[in-house]
Amino acid sequence: MGTVAALIRAVHGAPYTGASGFVLKDAPPADLLSAIRVVARGESLTSPAVTRRLIAEFVRSPGPVSTRGHGRLLAGVTDREREVLFHVARGLSNTEISDHLHISLATVKTHIGSLLAKLRARDRAQLVIVAYESGLVGAARRK
Repeated sequence: MGTVAALIRAVHGAPYTGASGFVLKDAPPADLLSAIRVVARGESLTSPAVTRRLIAEFVRSPGPVSTRGHGRLLAGVTDREREVLFHVARGLSNTEISDHLHISLATVKTHIGSLLAKLRARDRAQLVIVAYESGLVGAARRK
């Protein structure tokens, strides 16, 4: 991808094409194999490199990405779901979130599924956007 805008368009459109994961074409072979294994387990994946680029763009160009009003949508999210969302926004994998919060991998997956449903997000990339737009990530960093 030549520009971040093109990357955002590609990531945004990926689920509509049936994609369950998104990695950059220059990803090392080991990362590609790992991504294939994640998707084969039925999970979705956005590579950390993609997530970092998306986050950098949203921090560099503040402003709403959509008009869904993410801040008020967080009102229905539990405290534990907020913790999980925070770690998703930091780019942690399900296993890393499980280890960090001392909860089972199945519980992490349940919380992420709940977040996706409550926030009407298609994938982890959209959860990252919600975390930044709602101020969850910025507020946690200032503490």
